[in-house]
Amino acid sequence: MKSKLFILFFLITNFSYSCSYAKSKDESQKIQLGIDNLIANNFADIKNKKVALFTNFSGRNVDGILTAEILSKQKGFTLKYFFSPEHGFYGENHAGEKVENNEIFGIPIISLYGSLRRPPLNILRELDVVLIDIQDIGIRSYTFLSSVNYMLTACAEAGIKAIVLDRPNPIGGNTVDGNITEKGCETFMSLVPVPYIHGLTLGEISLMMNKEGWLKNAEGKAMKCDVSVIKMSNWKRYMRWEDCDLLWFPTSPQIPTPDAIRGAAMFGIFGELSIFSIGIGTSMPFQYLGTPAMKVNKVYENINKHNFFGTLIQVSHFKPFYGKFANTSCKGFIFKFPPSQNFAPYTTGIKIMLEVKKIHPELFIPEIVMESRRKMFEKVTGSNHLFNKIFSDATDEEILEVATQGLADFLIKREKYLLYPNE
Repeated sequence: MKSKLFILFFLITNFSYSCSYAKSKDESQKIQLGIDNLIANNFADIKNKKVALFTNFSGRNVDGILTAEILSKQKGFTLKYFFSPEHGFYGENHAGEKVENNEIFGIPIISLYGSLRRPPLNILRELDVVLIDIQDIGIRSYTFLSSVNYMLTACAEAGIKAIVLDRPNPIGGNTVDGNITEKGCETFMSLVPVPYIHGLTLGEISLMMNKEGWLKNAEGKAMKCDVSVIKMSNWKRYMRWEDCDLLWFPTSPQIPTPDAIRGAAMFGIFGELSIFSIGIGTSMPFQYLGTPAMKVNKVYENINKHNFFGTLIQVSHFKPFYGKFANTSCKGFIFKFPPSQNFAPYTTGIKIMLEVKKIHPELFIPEIVMESRRKMFEKVTGSNHLFNKIFSDATDEEILEVATQGLADFLIKREKYLLYPNE
């Protein structure tokens, strides 16, 4: 009997130890965000300093607590302001909608998507440092990147430091796709010469913008910022958002999930043309594509000639409750995104559209696109040539050449700014 009890005790003890070891090992491999490492270092980087935070509802630690709330409860520094981007602090405002100033935790929120785009220098000169903690989505036309560029530029002009609290690129650090912004096409939606899908974290691209001379003030003068990055721990380039064991909080009304990001990377540019529904006004924005009269079986037959890595395409019907074709049944496709290191969303979206064009050439007549829509397409693509190529008799190869212009050179250029390994 005693021997049986000893064996039982031995097994339970070793099982408990094994579970404890496994948990400890998992915890040691868990991603720590920039904000978590700032906390772990007892806020040493901002001790006794006057601080502002550029953030929104997506800026959180690994436990899902708002960075704004965390900083507002600390005593070792003076938190004076929050700055917020397009869509507002809570991410509730629609694209292009003006955002007013606000307040949270007793701290003023200065909107950088209202009467201002650039942070006011008189406010920055009250500070010692600006922290940046916001969840970007890895798409160039998503304006958080441009707001960060303006913030770094303004910090340089004001002579104060900027610190980026780094976060994952939710598409992953190895997915780089699309054309770089053409010279002369720089707008708030395509401000810097990186591909549409750049594959960088916000910390990495901040260092790149600073070193490459892409921080330019209102007069066009290149500025150099005293910017540093508090890195993540345990993030690897191959990781998609789902690999990170982090909670997703919507960054804007049409980005409720990581799959919406992938869909936006594929079809966001085409939504600007208002020819198709891309699922805006459904429960799965950017994951549908269709029209009321699309010949889905013929288009699907064409699409199936390709092997689109990381993209599952199924015939579907859907009915947007607002937006393009509101309250109208559409025939088209639903898109899901299984993991793949060969995912190329921007060029995949263009290739799919080229197959649609072969069945529905009537949708690709330049005259049916409003001039304002065409200009918006050129702004988000950062190209004066892509529209003309797609809406002409150019070959697929000629169109894809424009759609990847500058990509190979960028892949070489970005190497020196990569902060994280692949494995």
